[in-house]
Amino acid sequence: MIDTEVEFKMMSALEVMDNRFTTIRAGRANAAMVNGINVDYYGTPTPIQSLANITVPEAKTLMIKPFDRSCLKDIVKAIQEANLGINPTDNGESVILTMPELTEERRKDYVKQAKQIAEETKVALRKVRQEANEDIKKDETITEDDEKRMLDEVQKLITEYNKKVDEKLKEKEEELMAI
Repeated sequence: MIDTEVEFKMMSALEVMDNRFTTIRAGRANAAMVNGINVDYYGTPTPIQSLANITVPEAKTLMIKPFDRSCLKDIVKAIQEANLGINPTDNGESVILTMPELTEERRKDYVKQAKQIAEETKVALRKVRQEANEDIKKDETITEDDEKRMLDEVQKLITEYNKKVDEKLKEKEEELMAI
């Protein structure tokens, strides 16, 4: 019972890390790069995906074509404020983001960002483990042997998920450092 709940929480932490990794660009255009950017649309912060079609016509180009052309300037402003390191171009119908070549220094900054995200994920996993261990110890219906077995299972789970975090971080680092 506790195992499936604990594993679900750990899986969720890993998914959050994966989603955050997609926002770190690796020199290629990716529609996920603009996730989390909100545009001030008639006074309401609105996600950019709700206002426009986002396509990748070429490997290094991202095109954002709004459903309502009147919000074009607002989209450009929101992208500039998001500080993606990319200068948006407004051609009157859509916003075009062209990915610049990444410098070695910029790549290293992105690797640092990825390491920070991985560390935050490991902290979240430790928190899940701590909560699970507290729940097991609080339950007075569990025998000592079962308690020890359950604590060991939780420890095995966190070890397994920490390895997954390290593997995903290594993959992201290789992707970022590849020229």
